[in-house]
Amino acid sequence: MKHSLGNLSWLMMLIALGSGCDSGYQEKNMEPRTTSEPTASSAPATVPHPEDTALHGGALMAPQDTAGSKENQEGVAHFEQGHWDAAQDHFLNALAVNPDLAEAHYNIALTLDKLGKHGEATEHFQVALDLAPNDPRIQDSSILKAHLGR
Repeated sequence: MKHSLGNLSWLMMLIALGSGCDSGYQEKNMEPRTTSEPTASSAPATVPHPEDTALHGGALMAPQDTAGSKENQEGVAHFEQGHWDAAQDHFLNALAVNPDLAEAHYNIALTLDKLGKHGEATEHFQVALDLAPNDPRIQDSSILKAHLGR
């Protein structure tokens, strides 16, 4: 009986993971973390800071006190789960509240790219860059550079 309960636990975990179950856990104010295991260069490995996610094609969080940031945050959560249509709706709502929210323009561009709407994505990437030309999360983004031919 003990063995079958163990198998049942694993089965339930697999079902939860496969169903797209979201625990709702969200780590706030994450800082880069290092591991204690040495790397080939004997320097500690780091986990990217959330602000670096643009360099890897991830959606951006906006400052919490900015108009539209709550809708943007909801969109980021959907984007990270691959719910492109829901993410798009939230990013558009964020832009309706604050048309100058560079992170929402960047995020809607990422989402439109995922949906195959490359022309619209390029327009939003350009707006994001125009609104935040000194934000390295945006200006150094490889997907933005590819869309804008830089």
